Amino acid sequence: MDDVTDESFARDVLASPLPVIVDFWAPWCKPCGAIEPHLRGIVEAHPERVRLVRVNVDEQLGVPGRYGVLALPTVLLFADGEPRV
Repeated sequence: MDDVTDESFARDVLASPLPVIVDFWAPWCKPCGAIEPHLRGIVEAHPERVRLVRVNVDEQLGVPGRYGVLALPTVLLFADGEPRV
């Protein structure tokens, strides 16, 4: 799993040819650590179909703010440069 920054988000997520699962997390967030193995499992089962990245909300403020991340953990799926609901 790659860490992305406010600066690399457009390149690593929005421009990705594959759908990207974005895990918004923080080191102090226990539930974030609990879901990480499950997210990794999804990607390991389908590496040719989806990528997984994470954004540390304590260090990166722009991307979480842009996508309305108010609680942790938050997981969003991006495809074709857009968040999917």
